[in-house]
Amino acid sequence: MTQPLALVIDDEPDICELLTLTLGRMDILTETAGDVASAKRLLNSKAFDLCLTDMRLPDGDGLELVEWIQLHAASVPVAVITAHGNVETAVQALKLGAFDFISKPLDLNNLRNIVANALKVEKAGEQRSRLQGKSKSMQELRDIVDKVARSQAPVHISGESGTGKELVARLIHDSGPRKDGPFVPVNCGAIPAELMESEFFGHRKGSFTGAVSDKVGLVQSADGGTLFLDEIADLPLSMQVKLLRVIQEKTVRPVGAAKEESTDARILSATHKKLGQMVAAGEFREDLFYRINVIELPVPALRDRDDDVLELAEHILRKLSPSIVLDDSARQALLSYSFPGNVRELENMLERAVTLCTSGTIFAGDLNLRAAAPVEDSPLNFTSTDLGNQVEDVQRQAIVEALEKTRYNKTAAAKLLGLSFRQLRYRIKKLGIE
Repeated sequence: MTQPLALVIDDEPDICELLTLTLGRMDILTETAGDVASAKRLLNSKAFDLCLTDMRLPDGDGLELVEWIQLHAASVPVAVITAHGNVETAVQALKLGAFDFISKPLDLNNLRNIVANALKVEKAGEQRSRLQGKSKSMQELRDIVDKVARSQAPVHISGESGTGKELVARLIHDSGPRKDGPFVPVNCGAIPAELMESEFFGHRKGSFTGAVSDKVGLVQSADGGTLFLDEIADLPLSMQVKLLRVIQEKTVRPVGAAKEESTDARILSATHKKLGQMVAAGEFREDLFYRINVIELPVPALRDRDDDVLELAEHILRKLSPSIVLDDSARQALLSYSFPGNVRELENMLERAVTLCTSGTIFAGDLNLRAAAPVEDSPLNFTSTDLGNQVEDVQRQAIVEALEKTRYNKTAAAKLLGLSFRQLRYRIKKLGIE
């Protein structure tokens, strides 16, 4: 097997020698460069498997080189070496496409972990099919997942409840160099505040009443893999401070322990809340927000993926019961519905319909759609159990009322109804509204 080849870029001979020796013990060949110009020449002439660069170089800086590598040698994962505590520069490097960062003074154990992960970087295309849908928004999402999976930068996944944020997080993990490590999902809103520190960081026997043995925390359980912090907005401020230190220093101190332990987990987070607004209101720490939000990955709502609804429905049905099909009335009802609960609502809807289905065919009435009329003070009193026969009447009246309230401004009416402009235009045409 061919030995990997690394490029080390630093104008300090001692650092180059230390990195060369460390990489050599990992059976990695190394070439060195003392400035940006020499590094570019080497990257243009040879196929490197990874690159380590200092931030300050005689003829430029590491950020400039990171940008250049993304354009001219994008397949080469690059990690930057930063001054201790220079978090802003490290975050900027990650935003520009750096694989990871290493702080001075060099922690050789941390360095070896980063290098080992960099050598595992592969194309992520084989996992793309897990994100169903041909809409433009989903194609863009798959492209971003491909890119961020190769990095170690913290990613914040935003989107409404039910859009599939955990699925995206798992895809990032399974497509990246940590795929053989653990994926540890944590619902931050489900852990009682008094147990949170012990759950996250573990504890030592006897550190508090009830601590009858040592316990490994969730952060340590994700060592070598990915820690997914779902609903991170629900973390109390006191825990946000402790989490920030874990992310910055890559260390953790169990409750009752005398010293910190190193940890190596990639941090992914998600919430349906608006973190930026929470920061402005003093409900979420600004420094933690910028640390976890190095890359923001928005997941589109199902109502903004109207081209994908039927494809998703067919995919879900194949998993639930391949012999059951959708009637044309059910297809039209799905296309006309706004799905306030997103993909999770579609899954629950179809699971219920399959359970109750006796004919092998799902009709519109079997879907039990909610009345799609989010207009205030609506006079509708929808009590019929034959929902399939009345859904169009409900939608027609709701749309007409919304158009009248907005003086027939379709953009404003669509917003009032919780629809995209395209969805509203489709329904106006389908329902024959003048």
